[in-house]
Amino acid sequence: MNQETIGLLAGTLTTASFVPQVWKIWTTKSARDLSWGMVGVFCAGTLLWLVYGILLGALSIIVANAITFLLSLAICVMKLQYDKPEIGDPR
Repeated sequence: MNQETIGLLAGTLTTASFVPQVWKIWTTKSARDLSWGMVGVFCAGTLLWLVYGILLGALSIIVANAITFLLSLAICVMKLQYDKPEIGDPR
């Protein structure tokens, strides 16, 4: 197995790990258990990994982080959409 194959396999597994979270948020219409700090830092990190992959021309880094960044953005959008405090909610 060459380096790029290992990178693509690693990227596939780590990216796929986000799909159940996105699905759970989508089906429950709630992301309250996720902190904005974690989500924001993760989005920034995957964006930087994507830029790094582009600068290197490393396909495995580009593909994995582009997809993961889109999934993390989906989480941000759903968190904004579904986790608005209700009237009288002390948050």
